[in-house]
Amino acid sequence: MTTAAHAPESETPMVDGQTETTSWAAALERLEHPAPGQNHWLATVRPDGWPHLMPIIAFWIDGAFHFLAGQATRKGRNLAADDRCVIGTGNLTLPSLDLIVEGRARPVTDEATVRRLAEEFGGEGWPLEARGSDVYGPHGPTAGPPPYAIYRLEPAKLFGLPGMFGMFEVDRSHPATRWTFPGDSAG
Repeated sequence: MTTAAHAPESETPMVDGQTETTSWAAALERLEHPAPGQNHWLATVRPDGWPHLMPIIAFWIDGAFHFLAGQATRKGRNLAADDRCVIGTGNLTLPSLDLIVEGRARPVTDEATVRRLAEEFGGEGWPLEARGSDVYGPHGPTAGPPPYAIYRLEPAKLFGLPGMFGMFEVDRSHPATRWTFPGDSAG
């Protein structure tokens, strides 16, 4: 679900001389309906400034990525100190389209929202239980041990690139595109 507040305010080509862009509707379709087995990668910033990259389970819900992280994990500690991060995903559905979302991930604290999101995540075969704003369940290999926080990453910038398979496709259905969102404070 995307409201006007979650729609990009601009859509621009990423390659000099390129005039075509990938439509936001095409990118949104890939975000809302990932391919089976699709991977998501989260990059956070360590306190010393070094990047930290880990696989995560993420879902695009209500115009933003949502994911879980154990509060004691490196990514959880990084986000507590600096909420700037990036999620990247490669979609194998042809024509392929890789998507990179930059923004700030903030913990969801509204108990009703946490409960709803835990149910949606748990519907994917991971039995989760919301207790206040914390989530409990079996140790998730990419989330660390519970308690988990659910984070919401609203896009500041989103990049769409022809995927790995797109490099070899004759049909360039997804030209490299940058979408900028209202309130973008990313560089």
